[in-house]
Amino acid sequence: MATDAYRDLYVAGLRNAHAVEKQALSIMTPQVERLEHYPELADRLRAHIEETHQQVSRLDEIMAQFDTSNSALKDMALSMSGGMAAISHSVAGDEVLKNSFANYAFEHFEIAAYSSLLTLADDYGFAGGDLLRVSLGEEQRMAEWIEQSLPLVTRRYAELYANEGQLAAKA
Repeated sequence: MATDAYRDLYVAGLRNAHAVEKQALSIMTPQVERLEHYPELADRLRAHIEETHQQVSRLDEIMAQFDTSNSALKDMALSMSGGMAAISHSVAGDEVLKNSFANYAFEHFEIAAYSSLLTLADDYGFAGGDLLRVSLGEEQRMAEWIEQSLPLVTRRYAELYANEGQLAAKA
């Protein structure tokens, strides 16, 4: 019966990852609309939003192999919390910096989640490892991009703040 427990754990992890990706969408989507002075960041977020939609689809595909689907309750709860996080940062004068810090941390949370799911898939022979690896790679590349772009975003924010004030630097 341990096999059933491992399967249940894996399926719960897939559902959790699905909800986390929905949360990511609710965080990133409003950010894109507020990046007038940061076009490179907006473009990369748009691309990652598309990747995230694909990640949701991959998770749906894996869950279907286990005759299960996402948890609507988890999806809704995490989407709402993501929306609240986006709103809370929008009132901050340094919104673009706070969002960059949060996005960097969030990407690493997703990396950890996919790494854990891959451990279960590999150790117990569950389906979906190939699809999880694709998503993991996308999250790793996004985290790397954020890390590499953070100095540029910080400098751009500082220049706008120094020359035009806090409100101009915000978006």
